Amino acid sequence: MDIDKFQAMLAEMLDELPEPFFEELHGGVIVSPRCKENPHSRGGDLYILGEYHRSHAMGNQIVIYYGSFMRLYGKAAEQTFERELRAVLRHEFRHHMENRAGERGLEIEDERQLREYLEMRACRVYLRYKDGKFAGIRRQ
Repeated sequence: MDIDKFQAMLAEMLDELPEPFFEELHGGVIVSPRCKENPHSRGGDLYILGEYHRSHAMGNQIVIYYGSFMRLYGKAAEQTFERELRAVLRHEFRHHMENRAGERGLEIEDERQLREYLEMRACRVYLRYKDGKFAGIRRQ
């Protein structure tokens, strides 16, 4: 799937969402051509498909990584692309809505999944917190 078709698919999904989802999402939803490997990846098997960025100065924004989708689903059927893109979009909008509500449930779930991944890769991991917020990972 080329990037133009990918962006068109994303635009259709965004058109389905109600306006309140976009409140305080001043940076909008953008597609990056980049393939972004997770910095905690072991062996190049963990990629970032989407990210929610919080910024008081620049505004909140969702970034979808086309290159990561291509790396993982490049040979997949269009229905697979659509299903996975919809799931990532839902995930990132949940981050946005939770951020607006002062909640951290999905962040905590993401941290748990990362910890499980790292434990599977035989790496002891300690999550660091500062002032009750996730501040990084220490490996042993």
